Amino acid sequence: MTDISTVRLGFVGLGNIAHLHADEVLDVGGTVAAGTDVDEDARNDFAEKYDADVYEDAEEMYEHVDAVVVSTPNCFHEEYVTDALEAGLDVLVEKPLAHSLESAERIADVAADAEGFCMVGFHNRFRAPVQVLDQYRADGELGDVSHIEANYVRRRGVPGRGSWFTRKDVSGGGSVIDIGTHAIDVALYLMGFPEIEEVSAQTRAQFGPDDDYTYLNMWGYDEGAGGFDVDDSATAFVRCADGRTLSLEVAWATNRFPSQEIVVRGDEGGAHLDMADDSLTVLDTSAVGTDHHRDTEIETADAEAHGLEQEYFLEHVASGETPSMNTVEQGLTVQRVMDAIYRSGERGEAVSLE
Repeated sequence: MTDISTVRLGFVGLGNIAHLHADEVLDVGGTVAAGTDVDEDARNDFAEKYDADVYEDAEEMYEHVDAVVVSTPNCFHEEYVTDALEAGLDVLVEKPLAHSLESAERIADVAADAEGFCMVGFHNRFRAPVQVLDQYRADGELGDVSHIEANYVRRRGVPGRGSWFTRKDVSGGGSVIDIGTHAIDVALYLMGFPEIEEVSAQTRAQFGPDDDYTYLNMWGYDEGAGGFDVDDSATAFVRCADGRTLSLEVAWATNRFPSQEIVVRGDEGGAHLDMADDSLTVLDTSAVGTDHHRDTEIETADAEAHGLEQEYFLEHVASGETPSMNTVEQGLTVQRVMDAIYRSGERGEAVSLE
């Protein structure tokens, strides 16, 4: 068994997400060795909590670690990921791969020639029911999968207006690039990442720009409508070259019940996956006795997807093997779909992937 405790892991960007990742690293037996952030208070907090060395300069930290987790705001991914790869390190970068398609493509170009590897942090793939459902699909239990409905909808869940999440120059987008990226990734993963032919979409900004935006809880501070210049919901339809399709509903805020449901439709069976509670039901029909519908609830062991992702990453760093999951190429495909959603919304017509 690979000893992941020997991997000296560094963290770039020491905000809340870095702490989440660091906690999971410790839970799976990894080592939090170092961290870097431009903010002195963030460095001091991280050093105290994890007894880790901290650096103001990322390149200085790169000399003392074997791999890094990058969890900065999106627009800084390219700088830190490419520098780490060029320093010979393995990298796990938080989703999305970048804030723009052009930046994501530059990361992919550097990763292709790098000694180390780069993984993209789509942790939902590591959920037990997602793994079960993907294997059912691969084994032919569902027959030919023709369509997937993917939802990531919050009734009210706009991140703090004025934070980097709601500033396009830093994030690259709003609800699509923040939470829609998860729904897109899981759906494409369950379809085996098919070739995408066309995307038709509509993006909206209905609640974030509203001075009278009403909510129960705000994720972070609220600077009001002036701190919001991104989308807060979107609807998209994706057509694959082989005729399969994907529909997407994503929202930070909307007047409907929340949903993190993935619905898979095949000609031999289907499935309903709810990532909010990790429930999975497989749907089919049978003629045993008499014709009837059959709904099978699948029970899986409790497991923390972030921890499984970190363990997978560290095992591949320790072994020197290149991971087959969450690759840069897959992250780039997700980025291209998101880019097409935004272009389609702006043009008011279907577009091809670039």
